[in-house]
Amino acid sequence: MPSSSSGIGDSCASCAAGWARIIRDIRRKIEGQTTLEEAFALPLGRAVQIRSQQQRQRGWKLYSFHAPEVECIGKGKAAAPYEFGVKASIVTNNRRAPGGLFVLHARAMPDNPYDGHTLRDVIDRTETLTGCPIERAYVDKGYRGHDAQNPRRVFISGQKRGVFGVIKRELRRRSAIEPIIGHLKAEGHLGRCYLKGRAGDAANVVLSAVGHNFRRILTWLRNFWRLFLTALIAAIAVQSTLRSAS
Repeated sequence: MPSSSSGIGDSCASCAAGWARIIRDIRRKIEGQTTLEEAFALPLGRAVQIRSQQQRQRGWKLYSFHAPEVECIGKGKAAAPYEFGVKASIVTNNRRAPGGLFVLHARAMPDNPYDGHTLRDVIDRTETLTGCPIERAYVDKGYRGHDAQNPRRVFISGQKRGVFGVIKRELRRRSAIEPIIGHLKAEGHLGRCYLKGRAGDAANVVLSAVGHNFRRILTWLRNFWRLFLTALIAAIAVQSTLRSAS
């Protein structure tokens, strides 16, 4: 074991030394050439940032050379303590729906904000988009210390005070949003964004939500068309039976 760990340390040190040597060689070869210096200023700056930053340093850190907007998001889960990307806010209705739950609001949250500091804006935007006031909001534990305009109508997962009757049943259904997020990641390409920059992240979240809603509509239309054809075939069969009997 000690030999393997020392080998890993030697390889990391040699890799860092190799990157430093490459950066110095590029800077030496383009020295005095204004056009090349301007062209390589940003890539070399990102390379130096990635090489020099430490794991536990505070402040902004660069995680991706080609996508500097990527952030490290703490999940607090044993299997996946961290995720790299951009936060997204997803809002759905809480009541059961025959055709499945629709996404009422979806938005990217750059700069890794605290969840509770985004709740007021999300509620206001959802009410503006749907035209209906939100009677009660059910959120996870990451929204503790939120800034909602009416905090008494916001219920956090695991809350005991003020939870009874209908509110208790609805709070148990808060986890129903997790399968929707899973569908958005697996089928709606929310798990990995292929669009460029922060504008691409914002567009990807909205397009994933629109795609999810269209899939729900197509499923409802498919079931309606199946019932319509079944009733039509049954009516034709009854009519042909009556004609043959007469």
